[in-house]
Order: sequence, then C-alpha cells, then structure tokens
Amino acid sequence: MSSTLDPVIDVEYEQPDALHGDGAVCATHHAWARVPPEPAAAERLALKEKIRQLLKQKNAVMVSHYYVHPDLQDLAEETGGLVSDSLEMARFGRDHPATTLVVSGVRFMGETAKILSPHKQILMPDLDATCSLDLGCPVEDFSAFCDAHPDRSVVVYANTSAAVKARSDWLVTSSCALDIVRALKEKGQKVLWAPDKHLGGYIERETGADMLMWNGSCIVHDEFKAFELEQLIKSHPKAKVLVHPESPAAVVALADAVGSTSGILKAARELDATEFIVATDKGMMHKLRTLNPGKTFIEAPTAGNSATCKSCAHCPWMAMNSLAGVAHVLETGANEVLVDPQLIPRARVPIDRMLAFTAALKAGQPTAGLVPHIGAA
Repeated sequence: MSSTLDPVIDVEYEQPDALHGDGAVCATHHAWARVPPEPAAAERLALKEKIRQLLKQKNAVMVSHYYVHPDLQDLAEETGGLVSDSLEMARFGRDHPATTLVVSGVRFMGETAKILSPHKQILMPDLDATCSLDLGCPVEDFSAFCDAHPDRSVVVYANTSAAVKARSDWLVTSSCALDIVRALKEKGQKVLWAPDKHLGGYIERETGADMLMWNGSCIVHDEFKAFELEQLIKSHPKAKVLVHPESPAAVVALADAVGSTSGILKAARELDATEFIVATDKGMMHKLRTLNPGKTFIEAPTAGNSATCKSCAHCPWMAMNSLAGVAHVLETGANEVLVDPQLIPRARVPIDRMLAFTAALKAGQPTAGLVPHIGAA
C-alpha cells in the first residue's frame, strides 16, 4: 500500500489552453506521483505469497500493463492473469470468470475495465495513478472542441477518461488506429482526434485522412529525441530501432518498425537482428528481454538524465503500482474503481464499435458496414 510518507515528485504535463479554440497553444500544468519503496527480498516473497492466497480467497484475477514493475507482470501471469495493453486487460477481465479484477496500471485502464465489466469489482493498487494524456484532455474543454466541429467523427485514444470516451464516436488503441481511421477516410469522413498529437500525426501521415488534432502528448514518449537517437544508432549500427508512435515524428522517422506495445514485441521476435534500440516506456524492457533471451535491448535516449528529464523513459504514475498496493486492496477492498452508471452505456458504444471492427478484421470479414456515417458525438 502506498503511504502518505512515500516520497512525492512533481510531474509536468501539457494541456491545450481553453482560451484558444484551435487547441494550438498549450500551457504547462503540474501533477504529482508517489514513489513506493522497493521491498526487501524477504518482504517481496511474502507479499507475492500473500497475494496468491488472496486472489484465490477473493475469486480475483490480476491484469498488469507492460509498463508496471516486473514483479506485477510476472505475478499476474503466474496466477492465471494477463500482461498486455489497456484494452486487452479490460477484455480479458470481462471474459474471465473472476468476480474481482485487480488492474495494475493507471486510472483510465481501471475505468475501461469497469465500463466493460460494470457488474465486477475493479480494484487498483493506487487510484491516484493517472496519465498525462488523460489529464491533458478534460471533458469540458474537449466537449467544447467537439461542439465547434460537428462535421467530424470523434476518434479518441484509449488513454482518456470514461467521460471523454462517452463523448466520442470511436475508441482506438495504437494497434488498431490506422485500420479504423483508414476505414473512416474511405467512407469520406473527417476525423477529430484526441488526445495524443504525435500518434495522431503518425496516423494522418500514414492514412492521408483529414484530421483535426487535440494537442496532447505522453510525457514519456514526448521526450525521445531524434538527434540523440541518431548518435546512438551510429554507436550500434547493426541494431534495429523500434518506436512507439506516441513519439515525435523525427523519432518515428528513424524507426525500423513502428508499433504499439504488442507491435514492438512482434517486431523484436521477427526482425532479423539480435540488438534493438527501443523508444517506449522502459517498463517494456522486462517483457522484451524475457521473451527474447540472447537478444540485447537498449533504451532510446530521452531529453536528459535524471536531473533534467520529466520522465526518464518511465511513467511516474505506472511506477506507483506495487506489490504492497495489490495486497492491500485485495485484503481490504479499498481503491475500487467507480464509474457513473449513467455514463457507462454511452462510454461503451465507441469501445464496442472498435471491438466489433477489430474482430471482423481479424476474421477476414468485411468491415465497411461497421463504419456508420456519424458526425461529432
């Protein structure tokens, strides 16, 4: 459990200025994150055993994001849970017979799980673990942005609040965004995109779609720098470069493979190389190294070292998840994720729309009929 005595760090993030309707101007805002202590070896073993027992007693299952502590990833899989991206975590929780889902990640992930499983208890190690993309897209400002452009289909990234999802037409993840936006373009629809400007820009370049962007960014991926990456590539000429599309365009341009977390894992497995430079949250390194023994993974450079960079390639809110936090919520039922019941049906519409589209795509079935002509939500 995170304590009020745990060190607290200041975190800067960007939010479009509501006074500028085009969203082109951003202001720097401040949030905070707790830093849970690293348990000693004996305490770690005791916590893991306690969690295993509590999961059985409470009919619960763990789902952990790729970016959280390796202990939380390993324990989720060891106990029949899942390590994946936010939507697969929610989908797994929906389909699993457990009545309680423990989500190790950030707040919007717990909300998404609750939207898909409103009848289940959703717990999180720390409810204050949030996301710069979520924080930087408040629903009041975003709704006004949508209202100003009623001719556009509203497409939002998974990294958003339940309220923003409820204001949208489509939800996407980085693994399906290209396919869905391409389908919208083929239907002649213009897109209003939020919140990540870098991911939106990548999709716009790849699809040629008419896209109006919300001006948000991930504090982790926004810090990767092309000049420093070029120097690192020179030092490792045989390395392949794997980049998450939330990174700036100049960084994406240097990539051998651009993809979501699952896309990066696939590229690391399939590309003809033994050395990789990876531009995403360094929490991903654990899974990459576990699944690819004998291969070397190097962190892409950020804006600076610990004295000058905002995130140093690791989300400070993902770092708030801990074994102690998981044990505490299972034992007490604390930190339950609640979403307004009246919001859930509307927030589920864009999620279900995406799930139907991706399921049809995977099955090789036509998707055109799954793209209705809709304007702003």
